[in-house]
Amino acid sequence: MVSGDRVLRSLSDAPWLPPGGRADVVLADVASPVPRPTCVVRLLATRDGHVLTVPRGDGTGLDIPSVRVAAQSVDECLQELMVRALGKPRPATMLGHVRNAVTQPSEGYPWPVPDAYFSVFHCEVPSDSEGHGEWLAPSAARAQLHARHWWPLAAHVLGLAY
Repeated sequence: MVSGDRVLRSLSDAPWLPPGGRADVVLADVASPVPRPTCVVRLLATRDGHVLTVPRGDGTGLDIPSVRVAAQSVDECLQELMVRALGKPRPATMLGHVRNAVTQPSEGYPWPVPDAYFSVFHCEVPSDSEGHGEWLAPSAARAQLHARHWWPLAAHVLGLAY
């Protein structure tokens, strides 16, 4: 972590992690590099305070556009994600990340140990921009997305409580 990074929320024994695991939601300093290993890239696209959402692949509601990092670099994944979600690449900055800290891996836990990062990038798009998904007003975004691990980062951008 860079000295200007700030932990917005820390959850010990997070239910999605092996026993003893901790999830930290970290607001990145502008000088922060993308953490390694970043396992998933997420795009918080905003337009006039609205958030672009897409259906989750597992059918459990809405989420922000995301892609798993595999053979490509984080930057390549982000560019691909923006093309898929917004039609073309746009300027984006790393907003922060969720860090899974796991000391004892368990069967079925698919991420690297001891740390795995899920980076969130923010992109503010012009009012007339299209998006492949549903744009939610801030209050609707909060109602639909508040349980997502990365929500404190979105709430920070939108000026909402988390």
